[in-house]
Amino acid sequence: MTAHALQHDPFLPTLRLVAGKKPSVDDIYPRLFDAILEQRIAPSSRFTEEGLGETFGVSRSVIRRVLAKLSHQQVVILRPNQRAQVAAPDAQQTRQILEARRMTEITVVQLACAQATTAQIRQLRELIARERDCIERNQRGPAIRLSGEFHLQLAQMAGNAPLAQFLNSLVPLTSLIIAQFEAKACTYCTWQEHVGIVDAIEQRDSSTAVTLMTQHLDHLESKLLKHH
Repeated sequence: MTAHALQHDPFLPTLRLVAGKKPSVDDIYPRLFDAILEQRIAPSSRFTEEGLGETFGVSRSVIRRVLAKLSHQQVVILRPNQRAQVAAPDAQQTRQILEARRMTEITVVQLACAQATTAQIRQLRELIARERDCIERNQRGPAIRLSGEFHLQLAQMAGNAPLAQFLNSLVPLTSLIIAQFEAKACTYCTWQEHVGIVDAIEQRDSSTAVTLMTQHLDHLESKLLKHH
């Protein structure tokens, strides 16, 4: 789908901004990512900074920074003198991404069990509640994005910046793969598994947290690879 077509999409999330405040990268990023996840910007489609700027009512410089963030996360492919393009990972890439995530997130939950504060646990539960709400409202793009943000927030709790940065290059790309290959909304209802992981972290039960995270990523891999 072209950016021009996206501009007239009645389902495009509206920006809820303070009067007089110009939309920022943080405002536009989740909305553009949601549009990609909901395939209102289709895989392999190309789109321009100008078109996206018109769609979201922001300058090219803001769009450029949003695309740079999505490029860093491997969701969007940027090449010199070419339009941006949505990535389309294949089965081998999917397997490698989930293998890397599994190894990394085992360490993340172990660190989180040792370091998580009460406030951080509450933030995770609030994020899960938002994810569940989006699923119940059939808001597919935001639900998938929030599911990924759960894992990114866990990585922040672990207190290891390189691990968090590494996952930031894997989790959004996984969200894109989920959006491209899981056709039915019910198959991404992972919030229950997220609750179990948070319960184990809150109880400082590292062994259970690792087991649940491993099972969680195993379930994800089995669902995604059967579509290839």
